[in-house]
Amino acid sequence: MIKTVSKPKTSSYDAIIIGGGHNGLVCAAYLAKAGKSVLVVEKRPLVGGAAVSEEIVPGFTFSTFSYVVSLFRPHIIRQLDLVKHGLQIIPMETTYNPIPGDRGLVRWADSERTRDEIARFSQRDASLYSEFGLAMGRLSRFAKNIIDTTAPEPASLNPKELFKLFKMARLFKDFDGKLRYLNVKLMTMSAVDFLQEWFESEPLLPAMAGSGIIGTFLGIRSPGTAYVLLHHYMGEIDGAFRAWGFSKGGTGQISLACAKAALSFGAEIITDAAVDHIDIKKGRASGIVLENGDDIRAGTVISGLDPNRTFLKMVGEHELPDDFVTQIKRYKNRGSSGKVNLALSRLPNFKDGRPGHHHLKGDITIAPSIDYVERAYDEAKYGAFSRRPFLNIVIPSLSDPSVAPPGKHVLSAFVQYAPYNLKEGADKWPEQRDAFGNAVIDTIEECAPDIRDCIIHKQVISPWDIEKMTGLTEGNIFQGELSLEQLAFLRPVAEWSRYRTPIHKLWMCGSGTHPGGGLMGAPGELAAKTMLTEGGV
Repeated sequence: MIKTVSKPKTSSYDAIIIGGGHNGLVCAAYLAKAGKSVLVVEKRPLVGGAAVSEEIVPGFTFSTFSYVVSLFRPHIIRQLDLVKHGLQIIPMETTYNPIPGDRGLVRWADSERTRDEIARFSQRDASLYSEFGLAMGRLSRFAKNIIDTTAPEPASLNPKELFKLFKMARLFKDFDGKLRYLNVKLMTMSAVDFLQEWFESEPLLPAMAGSGIIGTFLGIRSPGTAYVLLHHYMGEIDGAFRAWGFSKGGTGQISLACAKAALSFGAEIITDAAVDHIDIKKGRASGIVLENGDDIRAGTVISGLDPNRTFLKMVGEHELPDDFVTQIKRYKNRGSSGKVNLALSRLPNFKDGRPGHHHLKGDITIAPSIDYVERAYDEAKYGAFSRRPFLNIVIPSLSDPSVAPPGKHVLSAFVQYAPYNLKEGADKWPEQRDAFGNAVIDTIEECAPDIRDCIIHKQVISPWDIEKMTGLTEGNIFQGELSLEQLAFLRPVAEWSRYRTPIHKLWMCGSGTHPGGGLMGAPGELAAKTMLTEGGV
C-alpha cells in the first residue's frame, strides 16, 4: 500500500494532476523528480485507474480491468527505479488456443516447440512463423521510435519538427523494400487480410488476429485492425520484444510502484477526492475545485482523464473554441470490452488431453475460427453483447501464487464484444449484466466443462460499469479507439497532439494522447518531459 493524505498540505502547487491512473502517476513522478511541487488528485479510494488490483473476495486478488503487462516502457522502469518500489514482472510462457475436439494449439517460448505445434495444422505456416516474427520485430523497433517520442507535427515548419520527420524518414529508408510495403499494409489492412498474406491455417489465423481487435469496436476483417495488431506486438520485457507478462501481486502493483516513485520524489497524492471542475480564469487554468468545495490552486493543471471528460465536463464548451469542441465531440470512444473475473476453488479441467497445466500459464484465447470472431462482432454492431464472444483468458495464479489462497486460483476473462451503447440504451446494462456474465462462462465451459463447479465468486464488468467505476467515457480502456484517424498527430485531435490544450496552462497526460492506450506509461512520461522542456510547469 501507499501513504496518501485526505487533504493537500498546502493550497497551491506547481502542478496538479487530475486522475491517479498509471499515466498520471508517471507524469507526477517525472515532474517531482525535476523539483516541482506536485499534487495528484484521485476520486477512488485507491490509485491506478484501470490498472488496479483489488481483493474482491478475501484471499483473492483480481486485476480488475487491465490484466497483463507488455507495453510498459522499459526506460521508465529504469528512470523511476520502479523495481526498487516493488515492481516485478513475471514473463508469460505460452499462448494457448483451445480447439473443439482437439488438444489445441500452444505457442511456446521455445521456437522449435511452437514450430512443431503449428506444423500439425500447416507445414507452410510452421516454416513462416519465425520469419513473420522477425519482420514484426523489425517493424516494432521502428514503431518504438514513434511511441517513445512526441508525435511529429507534419504541418509545422519548425526546424525541430522537420528534423524529426527527416529522422523518421531515414529510419524508414533503412528498411528493405519488402518491409516498407509491409509497414504500409499494416497501416491500411485488416488483421485477417494482413495475416492471410503469411498464413493459411485455423486456428493460427484467428488466434493471432484477435490482438487486432482488443479494445476496438472493429471486427478482425475491418481495415485498420492490422495496426492494432502491431500495437500489441510491441511488448518488451528485459529487452525481449513481443514479451508479455504478469505483474506480481496483480496489475495494480505497477500503479503502486509508480505512486511510490512519485512520493519518493516529493509528490503528494490524495484519494477519495473527486474533482468537480477545472477553474479557468481569462483563458488560463488556475486550479481545481473538488466536489466537496475545496479550492486548490496550481501554476499548471494536468488532466489524466480522457479527452471527452476533460474538455466537455471538467472545462466546459463555453471555454473552448468551437472547432475544437466539434473535433472532441467527434472523437470516438465506443467502449466495446468487458471483463469477467472469477475466484476458483481449483483449476478447471480443460478437455485438451494435455498433461499438466504448463500450457495454461500464459494467455488462453477463445477464437476457434475467423468466422466465429467476426460473428461476435456482428452482434455488437447492432447493439447486443456477443453470445459467443472472443475471449482472452489468463490464470495469473499459476505463475503468481500470491494472488489466490493455496490450491485456489484466479481467472480473468477479457471479452469482445460488449458494446457500451446497447440497442436498448447504455443504462440497461445492469439488467443485462448477469446474462452477459453467463454467456462468457458458457463459452469457457465449452473448453473447460467443469468451470461452474469451480466458481466461488464472479465479478462481471460491462463497459457501463467501467465508466461508472473509473470515469472512462463509454468504458473505453484506451481512452479512445486506436483507429488510424486517432493516432499520433491526430490524437486526440489535429493540432493538439502535443499534450497542450487551447486553455493556457492546461495539459493532458492520459491514454487519450499520443502514443495511445495500453499499460505503457509513455503519455505520462512524454507529457512531463514536454512541459519541463517547454516551460509548461
